[in-house]
Amino acid sequence: MALVKQKFREIVFQILFSNIFIESEEKSIVPFIMKQIKTTKKNTLLSLAYVTKIVSNLEKIDAEIKKVSTSYEIERICKAEITILRLALYEMLFDENIPCKVAISEAIRLTKKFANVKSASFINAILDAIFQGKRHIGFHIL
Repeated sequence: MALVKQKFREIVFQILFSNIFIESEEKSIVPFIMKQIKTTKKNTLLSLAYVTKIVSNLEKIDAEIKKVSTSYEIERICKAEITILRLALYEMLFDENIPCKVAISEAIRLTKKFANVKSASFINAILDAIFQGKRHIGFHIL
């Protein structure tokens, strides 16, 4: 069964968030994710593969955050919020199948669900600043 994109994003967020604290091996995390989130092995493996792509681009993603986050150093941003920013920026910068505005909207939704509702404006400001900056230099905007 195909996974709804919002649910997929939530699984990716949760795996990416957990990687901040401990990097799990596939053989141990797959059954855990399947049980906790009640999803299939196929969906879990797809989510893990997406997380791997995000992690392999963290240096570039974090550099973008650092450019626009003048009020907070990246190390001071809450773990849930930095995870949401990283996921959204991966979608904006590297996943051509997801329009930037959808990535931003979904980041705000994830923030309201997994972080602090008041943090949504911070997430929106960071992502919008990057979006506006990239739009002026021919960034892929769908």
